[in-house]
Amino acid sequence: MLDRSRIREGGDAAGALRDTVGLARDAEAWGYHRFWVSEHHGVPGIAGSAPTVLAAAVAGATSSIRVGTGGVMLPNHRPLVVAEQFGVLEALFPGRIDMGLGRSVGFTDGVRGALGYGKEAAGEFAARLDELLGWFRGTQQAHPGVRALPSEGLRVPPFVLATGEGAGIAAAAGLPLVIGDLSGRAKVLAAIERYRAAFRPSVWAAEPYVVVAGTVAVAGTEEEAARLLVSEAWSMAYARTHGTFPPLPAPEAVAGRPTTARQREFYEAGLRGHVHGTEEGVRAALAEVAAVTGADELLVTTSSHDRAALRDSYRRLARLAGLRPAAPRAAPSRTAHRAPRAPGR
Repeated sequence: MLDRSRIREGGDAAGALRDTVGLARDAEAWGYHRFWVSEHHGVPGIAGSAPTVLAAAVAGATSSIRVGTGGVMLPNHRPLVVAEQFGVLEALFPGRIDMGLGRSVGFTDGVRGALGYGKEAAGEFAARLDELLGWFRGTQQAHPGVRALPSEGLRVPPFVLATGEGAGIAAAAGLPLVIGDLSGRAKVLAAIERYRAAFRPSVWAAEPYVVVAGTVAVAGTEEEAARLLVSEAWSMAYARTHGTFPPLPAPEAVAGRPTTARQREFYEAGLRGHVHGTEEGVRAALAEVAAVTGADELLVTTSSHDRAALRDSYRRLARLAGLRPAAPRAAPSRTAHRAPRAPGR
């Protein structure tokens, strides 16, 4: 599960962040395998701007679910700092931390300027990724004599988010791939095929590992499930036409708002291509996604103004998938938690 800490109209950032932590507790109780948080800067409708800080809060409030980022945008940060942050997380919560990494840069020139990096930083992703992984292995050569502590020697499973050239970079580095969303099925399948064909085994993964991401909404009826998608679709359409992502409105408020033809086009597109419906229909749809993509995991992200309906959707999804809560993890020994393993399985 990925949660972006969406702010709702009438709510605030603090409430959105607390909702994220509460949702993580629920996800653990329902049996989800991972809970990831995201990184967004200067976005009025999203409170999650510091993913490693939020991941620490989530990990501290849970006991067994894996916690990670979907993801930390590496062009916005120095690799040493990212390595140190994940090293601290892994040291505090051994065997439970995932390191999801993306290559997106800030959304506007102002945000990029405030972060200190321009659009060209996205082109440096492969080099920064190599340096970051080197800090964990103690093999980086960019800064001789410098060590990342407590990260060095720890094994935090890395994942690459496939944006732009991300799939090729993941294959070359021998890392697990996170790709989506389900609304662009043909592009996703082509990228997965390229990734698997070009994959080079590494100390991080011996074979290709694919996590397919998408929006999924489950409810008692098709209409109720579709209603869950309305708030996000409207806010995204507004962002595409106004340049800023606003807080999520209530679904009933969307119908009465004036929209331009272009905004309506984006809104209707935002409602298409997602998996939504009753438990029976969603079970069949996700089985097809898994079969067609050969995914090792499915990552679900859903945003809605109605938090109760959102939780009900995730609860139904856990039930139809046959998820069961994991037992609380005992802290592993230092040698056990440094040993090579598959991506957090």
